[in-house]
Amino acid sequence: MYNTCLRIVNDTAEAEDIMQESFLDAFQRIGSYSGEGAFGLWLKRIVINRSLDYLRRAKEVVSLDEIQVDLPEDTEPDHEEELKYQVHEIKEAISRLPDEYRVSLSLFLLEGYDHEEISQILNISNQLSRTRYSRARQKLLGILRENRYKNVFSFN
Repeated sequence: MYNTCLRIVNDTAEAEDIMQESFLDAFQRIGSYSGEGAFGLWLKRIVINRSLDYLRRAKEVVSLDEIQVDLPEDTEPDHEEELKYQVHEIKEAISRLPDEYRVSLSLFLLEGYDHEEISQILNISNQLSRTRYSRARQKLLGILRENRYKNVFSFN
């Protein structure tokens, strides 16, 4: 739940606050839980909605995108540092995406929602969900390419 929240709001302190508020909200509304579906999914929906509310208020929403990274064939210790760098590079690039792109990307790739579910959560059309995801993906790949280009030509 916390990681979901953090990916949406992109701020650890805010994510912690939102998590606390979400659990309080869930406790107060436990009577509205119908028992249909998993309790975890019901709670996750509250966390996502709280996170999106925060972004709407703060105007700081960021989307995620599909990432294609060349990972080493094996995960031997020799490759672990490179793998960590790639994960850090991707997380940093995602955090630089515009808010609506980061949220759409996060919900689709990391949380596993389909575009129909995302459109309901964000109160947008299915087509807009697909468009945001596609644009987020392109923007993210551009940021990753730009970072690689800068790293190749840095003279540190």
